Amino acid sequence: MSSSTTQRRRGDTRQRIQDVALELFVEQGYEKTSLREIAERLEVTKAALYYHFKTKEDIIVSVFADLTRPIDELIVWAQEQPPTLETKREVLRRYSESMGAGASLFRFMQENQATMRDLSIGETMKNWMFQLVELLRTKDGPLTDQVRCVSALFTLHAGLMYLQHVEGDPEETRLAALEVATDLITQAHQAA
Repeated sequence: MSSSTTQRRRGDTRQRIQDVALELFVEQGYEKTSLREIAERLEVTKAALYYHFKTKEDIIVSVFADLTRPIDELIVWAQEQPPTLETKREVLRRYSESMGAGASLFRFMQENQATMRDLSIGETMKNWMFQLVELLRTKDGPLTDQVRCVSALFTLHAGLMYLQHVEGDPEETRLAALEVATDLITQAHQAA
């Protein structure tokens, strides 16, 4: 067996562990899920699980790093762009797509806020939010326009977190939230 095949298999196992752990964390909560339960759901021994991850925190940190890489890239990109309406719309679009791709992780984070504060990823998320707010808000505009810009960001969160039980396709809900967020940004810029 070639080393690339071995590497791919290890990657597949790592991905399976992440997927199953995140599923259990969302179902039961982070604190109530044990490594033993993750191993049982995967139908592997705890030793096999330990080969890839030593702790639950190792698992959730790795899931976070993998699923949120596009957000890191988005922030870097946006900081290099002029603060135009087009840039802000693109920030919202890309952020919305990243949230959609990592929907399970974002739901986990919402439902396990106390745990998030205790994990290193909680601080990372808080820093992102402040960076995204700064990228979106109209710095010299009236306070109401600044609130519209910040609200655009949280509209995307509301679409994912709080409208998940609305009848219909989750992708349609994400796109509807994106439309409203884009309207808020546009309204703030028209007034400026």
